[in-house]
Amino acid sequence: MSSKLNLLLSNLNEQLNFIDLEIDNPIKKCEKAIEVILTSIANLKKTVSKNNFKSDTEEIQFFKELKPQFTSKLIYFNMVYKIEMKRPNGGNRILKKYYHNELLKLKLFFDNELEFYQYYRSGSTYLDYKYFQRGKFDIKLALDNYYFETDTTFSTSHDFKVAQILANDLLQLYLENQLIMIENKDTTEKTQRKPNVKMTWTSPKVSLTELIYALHTEGVFNNGAADLKEIAEYFEHIFEIDLGQYRRAFLEIRARKNDKTKFITTLNEALLKRMENSDEII
Repeated sequence: MSSKLNLLLSNLNEQLNFIDLEIDNPIKKCEKAIEVILTSIANLKKTVSKNNFKSDTEEIQFFKELKPQFTSKLIYFNMVYKIEMKRPNGGNRILKKYYHNELLKLKLFFDNELEFYQYYRSGSTYLDYKYFQRGKFDIKLALDNYYFETDTTFSTSHDFKVAQILANDLLQLYLENQLIMIENKDTTEKTQRKPNVKMTWTSPKVSLTELIYALHTEGVFNNGAADLKEIAEYFEHIFEIDLGQYRRAFLEIRARKNDKTKFITTLNEALLKRMENSDEII
């Protein structure tokens, strides 16, 4: 059973990595991640229900080490989702205060669970048979109320608490990174740094026109709210180029008999070739 469970975890991590690369919006990223994690946990539960643990040691290892790696991700993305949904509109000072307050909440959890936190972090094992075996709970260990409502065939008294510790570690990193990004934004706004190198568009103007129309069609600027004229004027400004009658140029592109998206096709082929070159230094 161990190999099946490890494969489930590996597949989950791979899917989450893909989501992280493909989705930039933190709220949408969390929504998709939660969907994937719930499916993975359901498969995990199904696998455990169909197979018996070979020993108490294997059962303890599952609930202490493996299951929390699944559950912690669910807790983490759910917490990030809530934080980003409640994030206030305002300047950097307001956002800093907001994220700092979220960090304080993590410290509160640490203070309330100090005894178990120290047990887990120190690598202790003498209470594992009570913490991480099903049906072996001890009411004297100050159990959380939610435990009595859980599926006792797939939960122990403390596997969820381990998941919370792991999730809090991830959330702390997330919040600290958000604060660093705000600090960097503050610095950038103060110094108003500009690139030292001027970029000049050296391909034909019609290629830029083709690219602009593609970007506008895909709605990649301002969540699709930017109109074609705004995008064209922006590119004219940053490249200091006059596109002229770009709408007429688009009609000519559309009238091509062969390979209407000539420039984009060339970009695609060139990038694929670069990816296939294993010796390429990124």
